[in-house]
Amino acid sequence: MKKFSKYVSLFSVPLLLAACSQNGGQTEESKESEAVKYTVEEKKEGDVTYLLVTNPNDGAVLGYLKDGGVSLLEETSDNATYAFKDMNGNEKLDVWEDWRKDVDARAKSLSEELTKEQIAGLMLFSSHERNPEDGLTEDQQTYLKDSHLRNVLNAGGNDVTAAVNWNNEMQAYVEELAAEEGSALLPVNFSSDPRSTAGSDAAYNAEGDDISRWPSNLGLAATFNPDTMLTFSKAASEEYRAMGIATALGPQIELATEPRWLRVDGTFGENTALATDMAKAYADGSQSSFDADGNDLGWGKDSIHAMVKHFPGDGMGEGGREAHMNSGKYAVYPGENFEEHLIPFLDGAMNLDGKTEAATAVMSSYSIAIDKDGNPLFGTEMGSAYDKDKIDILRKDNNYEGVICTDWAVTSAPTDPTNLMGLGTAWGAEKLTIPERHFEILKTGVDMFGGNNDIVPVLEAYDMWDEAYEKGDLEITAEERFRQSGERLVKMLMLPGSFENPYLSLEESTAIVGSEDKRTDGYQAQLDSIIMLKNEDETITASKDVEKDFQDKVVYIPSSIHNNFATVFGEGNQTAEPTMNVEIAENYFKEVLTDEPVKDGDNVTGFKAPDLKNVDMIIVGMSSPDNGSPFSSAGLQDGEAYPLSLQYGTYTADGEHVRKDSISGDTKEDGTKENRSYFGKTSTISNSYDLEAFQNAQKQAAEIEKETGKKIPVIVVLKAKNPVIVSEFEKDADAIVTGFSVSDQAYFDIILGKQEPQGLLPMQFPADMDTVEAQLEDVGQDMTPYKDSVGNSYDFGYGLNYKGVISDERTKKYVTE
Repeated sequence: MKKFSKYVSLFSVPLLLAACSQNGGQTEESKESEAVKYTVEEKKEGDVTYLLVTNPNDGAVLGYLKDGGVSLLEETSDNATYAFKDMNGNEKLDVWEDWRKDVDARAKSLSEELTKEQIAGLMLFSSHERNPEDGLTEDQQTYLKDSHLRNVLNAGGNDVTAAVNWNNEMQAYVEELAAEEGSALLPVNFSSDPRSTAGSDAAYNAEGDDISRWPSNLGLAATFNPDTMLTFSKAASEEYRAMGIATALGPQIELATEPRWLRVDGTFGENTALATDMAKAYADGSQSSFDADGNDLGWGKDSIHAMVKHFPGDGMGEGGREAHMNSGKYAVYPGENFEEHLIPFLDGAMNLDGKTEAATAVMSSYSIAIDKDGNPLFGTEMGSAYDKDKIDILRKDNNYEGVICTDWAVTSAPTDPTNLMGLGTAWGAEKLTIPERHFEILKTGVDMFGGNNDIVPVLEAYDMWDEAYEKGDLEITAEERFRQSGERLVKMLMLPGSFENPYLSLEESTAIVGSEDKRTDGYQAQLDSIIMLKNEDETITASKDVEKDFQDKVVYIPSSIHNNFATVFGEGNQTAEPTMNVEIAENYFKEVLTDEPVKDGDNVTGFKAPDLKNVDMIIVGMSSPDNGSPFSSAGLQDGEAYPLSLQYGTYTADGEHVRKDSISGDTKEDGTKENRSYFGKTSTISNSYDLEAFQNAQKQAAEIEKETGKKIPVIVVLKAKNPVIVSEFEKDADAIVTGFSVSDQAYFDIILGKQEPQGLLPMQFPADMDTVEAQLEDVGQDMTPYKDSVGNSYDFGYGLNYKGVISDERTKKYVTE
């Protein structure tokens, strides 16, 4: 692959420059020698009519409005006439309009033409837009026009028609704006959080069934196979581009060294080598296009930016608390292991060694870095976007010239008078004004402000910069600083080819998104990621025909209660439902039994189980013990800390390894430090009934066996998001399988024997909460693993197949004794 800084357009062709004219004008000499010329085709998608230009000799495909302000320029060479878009109306072919040119030269050329308002607009990355089906709204028109915003976060579902129409409407609008204003045309860069995970409860997973479905990042890591990750990233990139998305806000490549952390599922786990290889594969697959034979062609029509996150890591929040909220704004390093957390970034996805494709963008983390003694790790008690020492690791130490974006809401604080939701992550900068926060972030070398739609504070920061420059406090002018970011930001728009053709064909997009080959590959990855932890007495065996072998069997699936936590977005609610999808189960079994809810008013308080005497199998779904979401202030409520737990039953943190004095904490008005210790406090698990559901089912199975001698196997499907303490149920289960955001159908196919299990644990499953308390938040694989009732240790890399403990090339590569 080509190194990021050496990129040359996929569509480059060797040309001898000839006369350049507007609207198809040619010299007599070129007319005589012309053998082939570009073609123009009219396209209509929804309310947008555009012209599609196909250049000869595999030149760039151009798209522009039929009745917009863009006109064509021509150049003829080697008996071919090529077209270019005049995107600023000056009737000449500028360097940045020439798709044959090196992208670095193009970006530099355009950045020198942009106004400070246009660059400030490029620095904005919109808040979540959740309803593409509404089309282009007045609010969106306002920020596109008044704030010059061009980076839009698509947080909607996977409705291809809605995505295509919204993309085309928005691209048409900015094209018309450029014509009205007489300015350079800047297309819209759509982005997305992860939207391909199969599990219905996966964080940031967009709804809809018309996209291929894969395990979460942690589930992909459980395959221990970077080739599977490469296959995923290729498929996801094609689907994203077909919906107009050119930037993925991910993957999370930080090390998940704290097992209680609420965002473990989005990472590649705690092992540095595995996370690094997976990060490389993700970036390589995303930022490339491939021919039919699988050859890497570099950047092209199927490529997307991988905005890797969250540099330099957020996976070491004290006690597992999450940095989206004040509860987790501190990352702690009791193991003095900061350097290791850089490896997946610098040697993985960003590949700053220059050997393969470097990730073109990176998102900074939220948290304030604190050393083992409770002091700021870099001398400043501020979040990553405000911490110049952290950003300098990229900009100065590694000469990184890609885009750096803040995570969302970093310029807002919960205490701001205008903040009605209490959502903001300006950790350490709460006392600054909003423009001052933008100014401080620009000083670190960051380019973009995530979740900001308003240009005004960016322009105020520009003025602050010039004032500081005049005083001698800064070495370059505000204009120079803005053009630095401007060059990086327009390069991000250019690499996917958005300047050439930002428009989508619904017919083509529909054929790509959720195509059969991608769905098949995604489902195979789900199967490959599922881990068999226990299989006593060969409860799980191979089946010759799963669809027929169980058609005469009766299965019981118990139900559970989940009392969801309140978040900044709204009050919590209760769900009470079967622990596995009954409709899917009915495709396999003769009969599926489940529970009858027992209610007190509108609340479900328990369940009445059916008669199980005729049941052949019990399958209990259990989700990871739920401590809350990143937006629920988990671990710290009303100033009182409490423990996050990896077990379902009540956990009181009074063991010898529980800190009585926290490492991190706010500095109070009187100068003393807040103590965020949770010693002696008790956890709150919203789905603790999962354990009760298992125990009730197992008890009935044991009673039936005692009375009749009939053995009813009890299988646990552990739908995990992070490590789980399985000691509460393991010895009473006949078989246990686990996975990370995979579908119930994949679980059924594994436990009924359609495919032999081959997944491996991407993280240690701890013996108990005592070893969790003893481990260090910034150190991976430092827990005592659980040893089950048959003697197997649930360590990193553990998994069973039909023969026993798996030992293959994957374990030899990543598992060290």
